[in-house]
Amino acid sequence: MGIADKKLFLGGRLKRLRRDLGVTQAAMAEQLKVSASYLNLLERNQRPVTAQVLLRLADAFDLDLRSLSADEPGGGAGLEEALSDKMFADLAIGRHEAAEVSELSPGLAEAFVRLYRAYLDRGALIDLGAFDGRDSLQSPTDWVRDLVSAQRNHFAELEVLAEGLLREMNADPRDLAPMVRERLQIGFGVRTRVMPIEVMTGALRRYDHHRKQLLVAETLAPASRTFAMAFQLGQLEHGEEMTRIAERFAPPDRATLQQFKVFLGNYLAAAMMTPYAKFLAALEETGYDIERVRSRFGVSFEQAAQRLTTLDRPGARGIPFFMVRVDAAGNISKRYSSGPFPFSRFGGTCPRWNVHDSFKTPGRTITQAIETPDGERYFTLSRTVRRAAGLLAGIEDELAIGLGCELKYADRLIYAKGLDMVAPAVVEVGPACRICERRQCPQRAAAPVNRVVLVEEGVKSISSFPFAT
Repeated sequence: MGIADKKLFLGGRLKRLRRDLGVTQAAMAEQLKVSASYLNLLERNQRPVTAQVLLRLADAFDLDLRSLSADEPGGGAGLEEALSDKMFADLAIGRHEAAEVSELSPGLAEAFVRLYRAYLDRGALIDLGAFDGRDSLQSPTDWVRDLVSAQRNHFAELEVLAEGLLREMNADPRDLAPMVRERLQIGFGVRTRVMPIEVMTGALRRYDHHRKQLLVAETLAPASRTFAMAFQLGQLEHGEEMTRIAERFAPPDRATLQQFKVFLGNYLAAAMMTPYAKFLAALEETGYDIERVRSRFGVSFEQAAQRLTTLDRPGARGIPFFMVRVDAAGNISKRYSSGPFPFSRFGGTCPRWNVHDSFKTPGRTITQAIETPDGERYFTLSRTVRRAAGLLAGIEDELAIGLGCELKYADRLIYAKGLDMVAPAVVEVGPACRICERRQCPQRAAAPVNRVVLVEEGVKSISSFPFAT
């Protein structure tokens, strides 16, 4: 059943959309051809959003209807995870209540999640003796992640800038490196040099403004060297435009502004290496065969996987993918999504998701169909990557990429060939153990905080933390 076939109460989403668009209730009502009083009822969830209104929304505001069903950056999953803290245990706030609050008041839910994260960060800083009471309550990384998530990881202005640069260079994305190197040299007098890693003193890329040199570490693979040059060219060509884009979102401090500008620079470089239309066409042609497509564009598996999460251009959207990058301990260092997926906001990934098994089969892509506690199903693929080759002895950098989409899109993927789409074999996964209520889980690391742990001398349970229903 599609979104337009359901009886939807989307008051909170409508209010958020109207706020993001900067339009009044009267102006939106006029665009939707309804009265302001009727729109007010919709926003207060006193009327369901009809299919006709959905279609008018999509037409009037060039809106992807999937965005109305996607979880908000501070949505139900994040709110539920924050409320699982033991300080709230006596309130017995259930998953459905958290989801209802998130739906009715997404702004308040996001504010609560931000405040809880700040509480955790402040506690960590106090433990380290580093908190002086004046620091920002939200880290730059978290602020940028939330902002990017709210934009569904797509920045149309950067796509346009990248396409313009490629046209000016008459560049072939399959052989981009020499053209970018030449434009840096001729257009800006910047020489690119590959340097021994010992000389780079821990850096993989460094721009020497005074000597007009871009230094890249010899350990970087060719795709990463091209990315480093494309990043620097983007800074020189469109640095001012990216600063204006960043400032428009009003980052709370200079550190956050700088981190957001780095993200925008990375996005522009990726858009140059994998031009939107050509990259999407290649994906559709090959059944989203990442190995074939990445070879065609000269990018790494990780670069291609991250680019998959940005394909949200109106009228030319790809499959909405999510992506995480984790280390062997399950810590998440990257998290991007153009579609719904209940990421853990304050912990790692579920051990039942086979992204962790990738470390047992380095370089090999493994697949899995999973089901989350809310009954949603996803098709995922995972494999290991290395950030840089030839690092100094004793320094390991093997990471795993987890990539996936809603199961309904799996029949378009070459990786799902032979998968029973009607009755697939799925593995039940969950969020962080402390809020996961799956009972028979042999890999559970903690009992859910809203359940009573059962300890019986005469019974050995599958789970190390059995709990009462």
